[in-house]
Amino acid sequence: MRIAGLLLLAGLLAGCSKSGDGAKAPAVAAAAGPGEVVIAPDSPKLRQIKVEIVKEADVPVDEVDAPGRIEVNPNRVSRVVTPVAGRITQVFVKLGDAVKEGEPVATIESPDADVAISAYLQADSALGQMKANLLKAQADLERTRDLLEHQAIAKKEVLNAENAMAQAKAQVEQAVAAREQASRRLAILGLKAGEFGQKITLRAPVPGKVLELSVVPGEFRNDTNQPLLTVADLSTVWIASDVPETAIRFIKVGEALDLELSAYPGEHFRARVKRIADAVDPTTRTVKVRAELQNPIGRLLPEMFGRIRHVEGMKAMPVVPAAAVLQGQSGSYLYVETGPGRFRQTGVQTANRAGGLLGIAGGIKAGDRVVTDGVMLLKGN
Repeated sequence: MRIAGLLLLAGLLAGCSKSGDGAKAPAVAAAAGPGEVVIAPDSPKLRQIKVEIVKEADVPVDEVDAPGRIEVNPNRVSRVVTPVAGRITQVFVKLGDAVKEGEPVATIESPDADVAISAYLQADSALGQMKANLLKAQADLERTRDLLEHQAIAKKEVLNAENAMAQAKAQVEQAVAAREQASRRLAILGLKAGEFGQKITLRAPVPGKVLELSVVPGEFRNDTNQPLLTVADLSTVWIASDVPETAIRFIKVGEALDLELSAYPGEHFRARVKRIADAVDPTTRTVKVRAELQNPIGRLLPEMFGRIRHVEGMKAMPVVPAAAVLQGQSGSYLYVETGPGRFRQTGVQTANRAGGLLGIAGGIKAGDRVVTDGVMLLKGN
């Protein structure tokens, strides 16, 4: 009996052992394979993982993406210089001030002002004298012609009178030109004829803001090429970008560019290409592109940085949220759901972005289920 009991006990133990192996079998079947992650159905991690179905969308191809910098529109910037040597008596503006076209910005006291007025008065006086000479020559010519009709003088006298008349006309024309030149000089300097001791007023040639100011009252300036201040109209500005030579074929003058600035993240601006450089920079292998954009309220300031984008074409392909894609040593990858709680690491070939979505050129297809949130929970397993 004792032996029979021992045999019975051994059989029961053997049965328990087989039953235990059978219980472990599902766990072995559910074990993760190479590149696969398995999470138990009751794990709190699984509730933090979001899975979405891959869809197709149009993604930009042949896209230009390059850094850019805001510049002053060179067609709307003016450097104010003094037209004559003299002493700065007043400066009416400060750095950063907004000015209107024609608004006074400074005054200059210069001896050249009196010289210009004197030259005009002399030219005007000379013109009066020449007109008087012309009247006399005309009277002499009429008198000699009358005498010739009565055969009182020789024809030679009439010829001499006609020659004097022609010379008087030429002298009047020269005097008119001299006075006109002197008058234009006064107009350029903003002076009135006959008033000595006037000061020359410098005015803003364009509306805009004072970007540079390098003059103070009392300073004497004799270099008429050195600017006193710089005024720029910022109602339009330019964006300058260095585009790689491999992508310059996609950009043409007159085309629109999309611009995003670091100062205004998420906000997009439109610019239109105005100039493309005629040569490639030999150091950076880039081509300078400049585009113009409107700046009606002055939000865009010179030297702001950003990026330009230009799309040449679109192509339909699978897209996923950019956060779904990770970077590994062998390239980009994401996690594809192969079953409940089962995720396979899958390498993908990324393309360009379409808003917040990232195009996938290879590795997955539309309809696949991929992890779009909680990816880092899988990476740590």
